[in-house]
Amino acid sequence: MAPNNNMSQEEEARQKAIDDWLPITSSRNAKWWYSAFHNVTAMVGAGVLSLPYAMSHLGWGPGIAVLIISWVVTLYTLWQMVEMHEMVPGKRFDRYHELGQGAFGDKLGLWIVVPQQVIVEVSTNIIYMVTGGKSFKKAHEVICPSCKEIKTSYWIMIFAAIHFVLSHLPNFNSISVVSLAAAVMSLSYSTIAWVVPLEKGVKPDVDYSYNAKSTTDAMFNFFTALGDVAFAYAGHNVVLEIQATIPSTPEKPSKGPMWKGVVVAYIVVAICYFPVALVGYYIFGNTVEDNILLTLEKPIWIVAAANLFVVVHVIGSYQIFAMPVFDMIETFLVKQLKFTPSFMLRLVTRSLYVAFTMIVAISVPFFGSLMGFFGGFALAPTSYYLPCIMWLCIYKPRRFSLSWFANWFCIVLGVLLMILAPIGGLRSIIMSAKNYEFFS
Repeated sequence: MAPNNNMSQEEEARQKAIDDWLPITSSRNAKWWYSAFHNVTAMVGAGVLSLPYAMSHLGWGPGIAVLIISWVVTLYTLWQMVEMHEMVPGKRFDRYHELGQGAFGDKLGLWIVVPQQVIVEVSTNIIYMVTGGKSFKKAHEVICPSCKEIKTSYWIMIFAAIHFVLSHLPNFNSISVVSLAAAVMSLSYSTIAWVVPLEKGVKPDVDYSYNAKSTTDAMFNFFTALGDVAFAYAGHNVVLEIQATIPSTPEKPSKGPMWKGVVVAYIVVAICYFPVALVGYYIFGNTVEDNILLTLEKPIWIVAAANLFVVVHVIGSYQIFAMPVFDMIETFLVKQLKFTPSFMLRLVTRSLYVAFTMIVAISVPFFGSLMGFFGGFALAPTSYYLPCIMWLCIYKPRRFSLSWFANWFCIVLGVLLMILAPIGGLRSIIMSAKNYEFFS
């Protein structure tokens, strides 16, 4: 009996050593404000810049309604996830898929959550590669209009080079300085995105009608716009992983400081999203581009600064979304395939991941269409209705109670988003691809 006992202690020690090495569980000393700026960095991403464009396809009434409903619904589902993090006494669901396993069972939970979470995080990283490269390019063109034009592909490679270095930071807490800088930048460029147009005033020939050539086009554009809005609320995919970095005791569970951080983050989200969406559409009407900063031309120094702020922000956002992917890959290699935790293992896996997202970004750099497609296809489930289904499975609220109705409303809304938005986004990608030359 004794040797077996020793074996189990050895195995326990090995598991603890692995958990102390993995990115999500290696550091649990974060404060509530870490949660605030990590959530701001995760959520106020490139999505905010496409909101005026989404408004131009939705129109005033539906556009404002979709923005407000999305803000309320996703705040509610985020609260559910924070609550469910420690719903089993003495256990923490540190990763989205672990919560899925708690709700749906070990096997089914993995199959339901992991594919969707991976799609969200990888697609977001690809879109941030595109955004970083295009913002670099715009800043260069504004600062030096007489300089020789550099291909978007090269700018994406320059942006990727930064991540070949940063991706080797071991865990969430080690990227907190990058994340804080990113959160500050998101507030800065969001403010520029609506203050500069407001200063100029409404365009003399502004038009708020749908600029589609046919009713079919208008309908598909409307679907894509729904995906753009869904993409703007993407923080749910990393919320449990962020909460895992906060210390927790039975007397002081992590949900207290985490929720405080989430509320602060959502106030910042409202300050960023609503003025950008409404002012951008009010000033430019249906001529606004899928990234509002590309619509601004003057004053030169502010436009250049705003684009560089975007670059700094998406550097932080890329890392926030990449960290859970690194955790999944490293957990699989170390726990399933029994690799030894080492710096070399990290260097190879993380560098390959950055290279993969860079190559895909260079191949299909369609910012608005990509957001519409992935916003509906992957973000709608993980942000709008998966938390609600888990809540119904775990807490089983009484039928026809307020909680039951609220959850079913979110589920129906999320499923509609998941069906409609990718249709519009995919069609836009196909239309854009007709005139596109690869690696231009």
